[in-house]
Amino acid sequence: MPELTTDDTSTGAPREFGPPLLSMEAVTLRFGGVVALNDVSFDIRQGEILGLIGPNGAGKTTCFNALTGVYQPTSGQVVFDGRPLGNRKRYQINRLGIARTFQNIRLFQNMTARENVLVGADSHHRAGVVNSLFRLPLHRRETADGNRLADELLDLMDLGHRSEDLARNLSYGEQRRLEIARALATKPKLLCLDEPAAGFNPVEKQRLMDLIRRVRDLGNTVLLIEHDMRLVMGVTDRIVVLEFGKKIADGLPSEIRNDPAVIAAYLGVDDETDEEETP
Repeated sequence: MPELTTDDTSTGAPREFGPPLLSMEAVTLRFGGVVALNDVSFDIRQGEILGLIGPNGAGKTTCFNALTGVYQPTSGQVVFDGRPLGNRKRYQINRLGIARTFQNIRLFQNMTARENVLVGADSHHRAGVVNSLFRLPLHRRETADGNRLADELLDLMDLGHRSEDLARNLSYGEQRRLEIARALATKPKLLCLDEPAAGFNPVEKQRLMDLIRRVRDLGNTVLLIEHDMRLVMGVTDRIVVLEFGKKIADGLPSEIRNDPAVIAAYLGVDDETDEEETP
């Protein structure tokens, strides 16, 4: 049964979330003597926008890497859609339904915007060399489906008018949105965005917030790493906070905003202060 958690800002009604789509279960990740993640557990529910925040070095991107197959947990496990990810390779995890973007733009700069999105769509194509070489029906059908999906996603990201432009000729903000379109072309159940607003001005950040909501409203679940607290508080349904690789808070934005441990982590002050006696 859906669980009622937060208000839908468009209607004022409680927003419904489904069961957990992804679970981090006591995940620890060590690099030699460095503990990058320390017994981290949290769930992401279907239809939710979950923010993952924390100071620099808190372990946010390491967490992304653990759940997308870049790193294997030292202990604990990641369960996605009821399946432990185990030692699956990154492309296998992507095919299961997890897609991500990166802090640094990783587009094919000498390919068009459309071609970049088609790379993502190709991840689910079944036509092999023979089908493609002789343009057999399966190849033609998948090509048509891929082009149709690319058009839809470029329009979703407000990039339809730039579809034939080389990625390197797009503005910084357009390249960021193109990365999201390419990730969506893999047809994910969970979209992981790693600091998508980095370098954005306030207008671009507002546009990004609207795009993230649109992505969720199309049936996707979103995991968001972001340093801009105004954006995080404005778009997420729930927030998990990391510090030095440990989870220190998990709750609604209104709860996180006033959490003493979170305030201490960001401001570098004790969450308990001793009152000085006054004469």
